[in-house]
Amino acid sequence: MAYVLDSNVFIQANNLHYGFDFCPAFWDWLDHSSQKSNVLSISQVYGELVAGNDELAEWSKLRENSFFRDMDNKTVPKLAEVAEWTQNQNYQPAAISTFLQVADYYLIAYALAHGHVVVTHEVPADSVRKIKIPNVCIGMGVKWINPFEMLRREQAVFILK
Repeated sequence: MAYVLDSNVFIQANNLHYGFDFCPAFWDWLDHSSQKSNVLSISQVYGELVAGNDELAEWSKLRENSFFRDMDNKTVPKLAEVAEWTQNQNYQPAAISTFLQVADYYLIAYALAHGHVVVTHEVPADSVRKIKIPNVCIGMGVKWINPFEMLRREQAVFILK
C-alpha cells in the first residue's frame, strides 16, 4: 500500500503549509518516501502541476519519471468502474462530464487498481454539482485521508538544523 497524492496536496503545501522557501524538509520527505515507493502521484496530476509555471512546476518536472506514474493495464478497467459509479449517482451531467476529464478520476482509479490510499484536502460533500474525491472513494471502497494524517501515520518529522 502506498499513498497517491492529489494535486491539491502539492499546491496547498507550496502555497500555505510547506513552502519551498521555509519548509524544504517536507519536499525532501516526499522524495525520500517516493524512493521507497510509499508516496507517489499520477501523470494527470503532473499535468496539472506543471501548468502552474512556478517553483512547484519546476519541482514536478524534475520528478516526472520517478514520482508521477502513468496509467497501466491494471488501472484501465478501474476507470470504467469509477465512471459507471459516478453515472449511477445523482450527480448532474455537467458534474460527471467535468469529473471524467480531470485528474481526480484517474487518481481514484489508480488507487483502486493498486490498493493505495488517496491523499487529498477535499472533504465529502452532499452536492450534485461537483463530484468530490472522498465521495467517490467511499462509494468505491477506496481508503482516503488528508495529508496531515498521512504525515502522522508515516511519522514524518521536520526539525530545524
